[in-house]
Amino acid sequence: MVEVGIKIGLSITQIAVVMGVVLLTVMFLTLAERKVIGWMQDRMGPMEVGPYGILQPIADGLKLFFKEDIVPAGANKFLFSLAPILALVPALIGFAVIPFGPNLTVEIFGVQFQPFVISDINIGILYILAFTSIGAYGIILGGWASNSKYSLLGGLRAAAQVISYELNVGLAIVGVLLLAGSLSLVKITEAQAGGFWHWYIFAFPFPQLFAFVVYVISAVAETNRLPFDLPEAESELVAGFFTEYSGMRFAFFFLAEYANMILVSCIAATLFLGGWNAPYPGTVIERLGFPDFAWFEGVVWFTVKVYFFLFLFFWLRATLPRLRYDQLMRFGWKVMLPIALGNILITAIAAYLFPVGK
Repeated sequence: MVEVGIKIGLSITQIAVVMGVVLLTVMFLTLAERKVIGWMQDRMGPMEVGPYGILQPIADGLKLFFKEDIVPAGANKFLFSLAPILALVPALIGFAVIPFGPNLTVEIFGVQFQPFVISDINIGILYILAFTSIGAYGIILGGWASNSKYSLLGGLRAAAQVISYELNVGLAIVGVLLLAGSLSLVKITEAQAGGFWHWYIFAFPFPQLFAFVVYVISAVAETNRLPFDLPEAESELVAGFFTEYSGMRFAFFFLAEYANMILVSCIAATLFLGGWNAPYPGTVIERLGFPDFAWFEGVVWFTVKVYFFLFLFFWLRATLPRLRYDQLMRFGWKVMLPIALGNILITAIAAYLFPVGK
Protein backbone atom coordinates (compact mmCIF):
# COMPACT_ATOMS: atom_id res chain seq x y z
CA MET A 1 0.00 0.00 0.00
CA VAL A 2 2.88 2.37 0.77
CA GLU A 3 4.42 1.68 -2.65
CA VAL A 4 1.08 2.36 -4.36
CA GLY A 5 0.74 5.65 -2.46
CA ILE A 6 4.27 6.69 -3.45
CA LYS A 7 3.59 5.77 -7.08
CA ILE A 8 0.35 7.79 -7.14
CA GLY A 9 2.10 10.74 -5.48
CA LEU A 10 4.95 10.67 -8.03
CA SER A 11 2.48 10.45 -10.93
CA ILE A 12 0.41 13.38 -9.64
CA THR A 13 3.59 15.44 -9.15
CA GLN A 14 4.78 14.58 -12.65
CA ILE A 15 1.41 15.52 -14.20
CA ALA A 16 1.37 18.81 -12.23
CA VAL A 17 4.90 19.68 -13.42
CA VAL A 18 4.08 18.91 -17.09
CA MET A 19 0.80 20.86 -16.96
CA GLY A 20 2.58 23.75 -15.23
CA VAL A 21 5.28 23.86 -17.91
CA VAL A 22 2.66 23.68 -20.71
CA LEU A 23 0.54 26.50 -19.23
CA LEU A 24 3.61 28.66 -18.58
CA THR A 25 4.69 28.05 -22.18
CA VAL A 26 1.22 29.11 -23.36
CA MET A 27 1.56 32.30 -21.32
CA PHE A 28 4.99 32.96 -22.82
CA LEU A 29 3.75 32.23 -26.36
CA THR A 30 1.01 34.87 -26.15
CA LEU A 31 3.74 37.45 -25.60
CA ALA A 32 6.31 35.89 -27.95
CA GLU A 33 3.82 35.75 -30.82
CA ARG A 34 2.97 39.44 -30.57
CA LYS A 35 6.63 40.40 -30.20
CA VAL A 36 7.82 38.25 -33.12
CA ILE A 37 5.03 39.41 -35.45
CA GLY A 38 5.68 42.99 -34.33
CA TRP A 39 9.37 42.73 -35.28
CA MET A 40 8.49 41.10 -38.60
CA GLN A 41 6.10 43.97 -39.37
CA ASP A 42 8.56 46.63 -38.18
CA ARG A 43 6.79 47.61 -34.96
CA MET A 44 7.45 47.07 -31.26
CA GLY A 45 4.63 44.81 -30.07
CA PRO A 46 3.43 45.08 -26.42
CA MET A 47 5.50 47.68 -24.52
CA GLU A 48 3.29 49.18 -21.80
CA VAL A 49 2.89 46.50 -19.08
CA GLY A 50 6.21 45.91 -17.34
CA PRO A 51 9.68 46.42 -18.87
CA TYR A 52 9.44 45.84 -22.66
CA GLY A 53 5.89 44.54 -22.12
CA ILE A 54 6.95 41.24 -20.49
CA LEU A 55 4.06 41.34 -18.00
CA GLN A 56 1.43 41.56 -20.77
CA PRO A 57 0.36 37.86 -20.43
CA ILE A 58 -0.33 38.40 -16.70
CA ALA A 59 -2.40 41.49 -17.49
CA ASP A 60 -4.37 39.53 -20.12
CA GLY A 61 -4.97 36.67 -17.68
CA LEU A 62 -6.21 38.99 -14.92
CA LYS A 63 -8.47 40.82 -17.38
CA LEU A 64 -10.09 37.57 -18.55
CA PHE A 65 -10.41 36.25 -14.99
CA PHE A 66 -12.33 39.31 -13.78
CA LYS A 67 -14.35 39.83 -16.95
CA GLU A 68 -18.12 39.28 -16.75
CA ASP A 69 -19.13 35.81 -17.90
CA ILE A 70 -22.09 36.37 -20.24
CA VAL A 71 -24.40 33.57 -21.42
CA PRO A 72 -26.67 34.55 -24.38
CA ALA A 73 -30.39 34.36 -23.63
CA GLY A 74 -31.14 31.75 -26.32
CA ALA A 75 -28.07 29.59 -25.69
CA ASN A 76 -28.09 25.99 -24.52
CA LYS A 77 -26.49 26.76 -21.16
CA PHE A 78 -25.18 23.26 -20.39
CA LEU A 79 -23.47 22.73 -23.75
CA PHE A 80 -22.37 26.38 -23.85
CA SER A 81 -20.51 25.79 -20.56
CA LEU A 82 -19.24 22.32 -21.53
CA ALA A 83 -17.76 23.28 -24.91
CA PRO A 84 -14.66 25.22 -23.68
CA ILE A 85 -13.78 22.39 -21.25
CA LEU A 86 -14.24 19.83 -24.03
CA ALA A 87 -11.85 21.84 -26.21
CA LEU A 88 -9.16 22.31 -23.53
CA VAL A 89 -8.99 18.96 -21.71
CA PRO A 90 -8.16 16.75 -24.76
CA ALA A 91 -5.42 19.20 -25.74
CA LEU A 92 -3.78 18.79 -22.32
CA ILE A 93 -4.35 15.01 -22.08
CA GLY A 94 -2.22 14.43 -25.19
CA PHE A 95 0.99 15.37 -23.33
CA ALA A 96 0.73 12.17 -21.24
CA VAL A 97 2.59 10.10 -23.87
CA ILE A 98 5.14 12.67 -25.09
CA PRO A 99 8.75 11.75 -24.15
CA PHE A 100 10.37 15.05 -23.12
CA GLY A 101 13.79 13.51 -22.47
CA PRO A 102 15.77 10.23 -22.43
CA ASN A 103 14.02 7.02 -21.41
CA LEU A 104 15.54 6.87 -17.93
CA THR A 105 14.16 4.82 -15.05
CA VAL A 106 15.04 6.02 -11.57
CA GLU A 107 14.19 4.43 -8.24
CA ILE A 108 12.53 6.64 -5.60
CA PHE A 109 11.70 5.01 -2.23
CA GLY A 110 11.81 1.60 -3.91
CA VAL A 111 9.42 2.61 -6.75
CA GLN A 112 10.48 2.54 -10.44
CA PHE A 113 9.79 5.95 -12.02
CA GLN A 114 10.26 7.41 -15.53
CA PRO A 115 10.75 11.17 -15.06
CA PHE A 116 10.49 12.27 -18.72
CA VAL A 117 7.31 10.53 -19.86
CA ILE A 118 4.07 10.35 -17.86
CA SER A 119 2.90 7.11 -19.51
CA ASP A 120 4.79 5.05 -22.10
CA ILE A 121 1.91 3.14 -23.69
CA ASN A 122 2.46 0.99 -26.79
CA ILE A 123 -0.29 2.80 -28.75
CA GLY A 124 0.83 6.36 -27.97
CA ILE A 125 0.09 7.74 -31.45
CA LEU A 126 -3.43 6.25 -31.52
CA TYR A 127 -4.03 7.68 -28.05
CA ILE A 128 -3.13 11.20 -29.22
CA LEU A 129 -5.18 10.97 -32.44
CA ALA A 130 -8.20 9.70 -30.48
CA PHE A 131 -8.16 12.41 -27.83
CA THR A 132 -7.33 15.33 -30.10
CA SER A 133 -10.29 14.43 -32.32
CA ILE A 134 -12.55 14.84 -29.26
CA GLY A 135 -11.38 18.46 -29.00
CA ALA A 136 -13.16 19.21 -32.29
CA TYR A 137 -16.49 18.48 -30.56
CA GLY A 138 -15.81 21.37 -28.17
CA ILE A 139 -15.50 23.78 -31.09
CA ILE A 140 -18.58 22.40 -32.87
CA LEU A 141 -20.72 22.42 -29.70
CA GLY A 142 -19.52 25.92 -28.81
CA GLY A 143 -20.64 27.15 -32.22
CA TRP A 144 -24.04 25.45 -32.07
CA ALA A 145 -24.89 26.10 -28.40
CA SER A 146 -24.27 29.88 -28.68
CA ASN A 147 -27.47 30.40 -30.72
CA SER A 148 -25.63 32.78 -33.06
CA LYS A 149 -25.34 32.62 -36.84
CA TYR A 150 -21.69 33.69 -36.74
CA SER A 151 -20.85 31.03 -34.14
CA LEU A 152 -22.76 28.31 -35.99
CA LEU A 153 -20.97 29.08 -39.28
CA GLY A 154 -17.64 29.02 -37.44
CA GLY A 155 -18.50 25.66 -35.85
CA LEU A 156 -19.55 24.14 -39.20
CA ARG A 157 -16.38 25.39 -40.85
CA ALA A 158 -14.30 23.96 -38.02
CA ALA A 159 -16.02 20.56 -38.36
CA ALA A 160 -15.33 20.33 -42.09
CA GLN A 161 -11.76 21.59 -41.70
CA VAL A 162 -10.87 19.21 -38.84
CA ILE A 163 -12.30 16.18 -40.68
CA SER A 164 -10.40 17.10 -43.86
CA TYR A 165 -7.00 17.75 -42.33
CA GLU A 166 -7.05 15.25 -39.44
CA LEU A 167 -7.10 12.53 -42.09
CA ASN A 168 -3.92 13.96 -43.62
CA VAL A 169 -2.21 14.19 -40.22
CA GLY A 170 -2.93 10.51 -39.57
CA LEU A 171 -1.76 9.40 -43.02
CA ALA A 172 1.45 11.48 -42.80
CA ILE A 173 2.34 9.65 -39.59
CA VAL A 174 1.87 6.17 -41.13
CA GLY A 175 5.19 6.32 -43.03
CA VAL A 176 7.08 6.89 -39.77
CA LEU A 177 5.20 4.02 -38.11
CA LEU A 178 6.16 1.68 -40.98
CA LEU A 179 9.85 2.53 -40.52
CA ALA A 180 9.78 2.44 -36.71
CA GLY A 181 7.65 -0.69 -36.36
CA SER A 182 6.01 0.71 -33.22
CA LEU A 183 3.22 3.04 -32.10
CA SER A 184 5.07 4.00 -28.89
CA LEU A 185 6.52 7.51 -29.05
CA VAL A 186 9.37 6.43 -26.74
CA LYS A 187 10.40 3.59 -29.08
CA ILE A 188 10.03 5.82 -32.17
CA THR A 189 12.37 8.37 -30.57
CA GLU A 190 14.91 5.73 -29.52
CA ALA A 191 14.96 4.34 -33.08
CA GLN A 192 16.26 7.75 -34.30
CA ALA A 193 19.32 7.85 -32.00
CA GLY A 194 22.86 8.12 -33.35
CA GLY A 195 22.84 11.33 -35.42
CA PHE A 196 20.57 13.42 -37.63
CA TRP A 197 20.96 10.96 -40.54
CA HIS A 198 18.85 8.52 -38.51
CA TRP A 199 16.00 11.00 -38.04
CA TYR A 200 12.99 9.89 -40.07
CA ILE A 201 12.93 13.09 -42.12
CA PHE A 202 16.28 11.91 -43.60
CA ALA A 203 16.23 8.17 -42.81
CA PHE A 204 17.05 5.22 -45.09
CA PRO A 205 15.38 3.51 -46.98
CA PHE A 206 12.94 6.34 -47.75
CA PRO A 207 13.20 9.80 -46.13
CA GLN A 208 9.89 11.08 -44.79
CA LEU A 209 10.33 14.60 -46.17
CA PHE A 210 6.98 14.63 -48.00
CA ALA A 211 5.22 13.23 -44.93
CA PHE A 212 6.88 15.94 -42.82
CA VAL A 213 5.62 18.71 -45.12
CA VAL A 214 2.10 17.22 -45.20
CA TYR A 215 2.11 16.86 -41.40
CA VAL A 216 3.27 20.44 -40.73
CA ILE A 217 0.74 22.00 -43.15
CA SER A 218 -2.10 19.82 -41.86
CA ALA A 219 -1.14 20.53 -38.23
CA VAL A 220 -1.40 24.28 -38.90
CA ALA A 221 -4.88 23.67 -40.37
CA GLU A 222 -5.84 21.42 -37.42
CA THR A 223 -5.01 24.17 -34.92
CA ASN A 224 -7.04 26.79 -36.87
CA ARG A 225 -4.02 29.02 -37.37
CA LEU A 226 -3.35 31.36 -40.28
CA PRO A 227 -3.53 30.84 -43.23
CA PHE A 228 -6.19 28.26 -42.24
CA ASP A 229 -8.11 30.23 -39.57
CA LEU A 230 -11.42 30.11 -41.46
CA PRO A 231 -13.48 28.97 -38.40
CA GLU A 232 -12.63 32.25 -36.61
CA ALA A 233 -12.18 34.59 -39.57
CA GLU A 234 -12.53 38.06 -38.00
CA SER A 235 -13.38 39.85 -41.26
CA GLU A 236 -16.24 37.43 -41.98
CA LEU A 237 -17.48 35.82 -38.75
CA VAL A 238 -16.54 38.35 -36.01
CA ALA A 239 -14.67 35.67 -33.99
CA GLY A 240 -16.24 32.49 -35.35
CA PHE A 241 -17.25 29.75 -32.92
CA PHE A 242 -16.36 31.76 -29.78
CA THR A 243 -18.07 35.03 -30.79
CA GLU A 244 -20.46 34.83 -27.80
CA TYR A 245 -17.85 33.74 -25.23
CA SER A 246 -16.25 35.99 -22.63
CA GLY A 247 -14.26 35.72 -19.42
CA MET A 248 -12.71 32.40 -18.45
CA ARG A 249 -14.71 30.42 -21.03
CA PHE A 250 -13.10 32.49 -23.77
CA ALA A 251 -9.74 31.95 -22.04
CA PHE A 252 -10.25 28.15 -22.17
CA PHE A 253 -10.66 28.26 -25.96
CA PHE A 254 -7.60 30.48 -26.15
CA LEU A 255 -5.58 28.07 -23.98
CA ALA A 256 -6.78 25.09 -26.04
CA GLU A 257 -5.51 26.65 -29.28
CA TYR A 258 -2.03 27.31 -27.89
CA ALA A 259 -1.88 23.95 -26.08
CA ASN A 260 -2.70 22.23 -29.39
CA MET A 261 0.07 24.22 -31.08
CA ILE A 262 2.56 22.95 -28.49
CA LEU A 263 1.24 19.38 -28.77
CA VAL A 264 1.53 19.16 -32.58
CA SER A 265 5.01 20.71 -32.32
CA CYS A 266 6.04 18.05 -29.78
CA ILE A 267 4.69 15.30 -32.06
CA ALA A 268 6.52 16.72 -35.11
CA ALA A 269 9.79 16.93 -33.17
CA THR A 270 9.34 13.37 -31.87
CA LEU A 271 8.32 11.67 -35.11
CA PHE A 272 10.46 13.43 -37.70
CA LEU A 273 13.37 15.21 -35.95
CA GLY A 274 14.52 12.59 -33.45
CA GLY A 275 12.73 13.94 -30.37
CA TRP A 276 15.27 14.52 -27.59
CA ASN A 277 18.12 12.98 -29.63
CA ALA A 278 20.95 15.36 -30.53
CA PRO A 279 21.89 15.72 -34.25
CA TYR A 280 25.22 13.99 -33.45
CA PRO A 281 25.98 10.62 -31.81
CA GLY A 282 26.01 10.64 -28.00
CA THR A 283 26.03 13.82 -25.92
CA VAL A 284 28.56 16.58 -25.33
CA ILE A 285 27.94 16.50 -21.57
CA GLU A 286 28.79 12.79 -21.48
CA ARG A 287 32.06 13.38 -23.32
CA LEU A 288 32.97 16.14 -20.87
CA GLY A 289 32.83 13.54 -18.08
CA PHE A 290 29.36 14.16 -16.60
CA PRO A 291 27.31 11.14 -17.79
CA ASP A 292 24.77 11.57 -14.96
CA PHE A 293 23.67 14.91 -16.46
CA ALA A 294 23.46 13.78 -20.11
CA TRP A 295 19.65 13.86 -19.81
CA PHE A 296 19.78 17.66 -19.59
CA GLU A 297 21.19 17.92 -23.12
CA GLY A 298 18.36 15.72 -24.43
CA VAL A 299 15.71 17.94 -22.81
CA VAL A 300 17.38 21.06 -24.27
CA TRP A 301 17.43 19.59 -27.80
CA PHE A 302 13.75 18.61 -27.51
CA THR A 303 12.86 22.14 -26.35
CA VAL A 304 14.83 23.74 -29.22
CA LYS A 305 13.02 21.60 -31.81
CA VAL A 306 9.57 22.35 -30.33
CA TYR A 307 10.27 26.09 -30.27
CA PHE A 308 11.43 25.91 -33.89
CA PHE A 309 7.95 24.69 -34.87
CA LEU A 310 6.25 27.27 -32.66
CA PHE A 311 8.28 30.01 -34.36
CA LEU A 312 7.10 28.60 -37.70
CA PHE A 313 3.47 29.15 -36.59
CA PHE A 314 4.26 32.82 -35.89
CA TRP A 315 6.17 33.22 -39.15
CA LEU A 316 3.27 31.84 -41.21
CA ARG A 317 0.81 34.15 -39.46
CA ALA A 318 2.97 37.21 -40.21
CA THR A 319 3.57 36.22 -43.84
CA LEU A 320 0.60 34.51 -45.48
CA PRO A 321 -2.94 35.75 -46.26
CA ARG A 322 -6.00 33.71 -45.31
CA LEU A 323 -7.21 31.14 -47.84
CA ARG A 324 -10.67 31.14 -49.33
CA TYR A 325 -12.80 28.25 -48.03
CA ASP A 326 -13.03 26.40 -51.35
CA GLN A 327 -9.23 26.70 -51.70
CA LEU A 328 -8.81 25.24 -48.21
CA MET A 329 -10.94 22.19 -49.03
CA ARG A 330 -9.44 21.66 -52.50
CA PHE A 331 -5.91 21.85 -51.10
CA GLY A 332 -6.69 19.31 -48.35
CA TRP A 333 -8.44 16.70 -50.51
CA LYS A 334 -6.79 17.12 -53.93
CA VAL A 335 -3.20 17.98 -52.97
CA MET A 336 -2.38 16.87 -49.40
CA LEU A 337 -4.31 13.56 -49.47
CA PRO A 338 -2.73 12.15 -52.70
CA ILE A 339 0.77 13.12 -51.47
CA ALA A 340 0.17 11.42 -48.10
CA LEU A 341 -1.18 8.24 -49.76
CA GLY A 342 1.70 8.19 -52.27
CA ASN A 343 4.18 8.54 -49.41
CA ILE A 344 2.65 5.53 -47.61
CA LEU A 345 2.84 3.41 -50.79
CA ILE A 346 6.49 4.25 -51.54
CA THR A 347 7.54 3.90 -47.87
CA ALA A 348 5.86 0.48 -47.62
CA ILE A 349 7.64 -0.76 -50.79
CA ALA A 350 11.00 0.67 -49.64
CA ALA A 351 10.64 -0.80 -46.13
CA TYR A 352 9.79 -4.22 -47.65
CA LEU A 353 12.70 -4.20 -50.14
CA PHE A 354 15.28 -2.76 -47.71
CA PRO A 355 14.34 -3.95 -44.22
CA VAL A 356 16.29 -2.15 -41.49
CA GLY A 357 16.96 -4.10 -38.30
CA LYS A 358 15.26 -2.55 -35.29
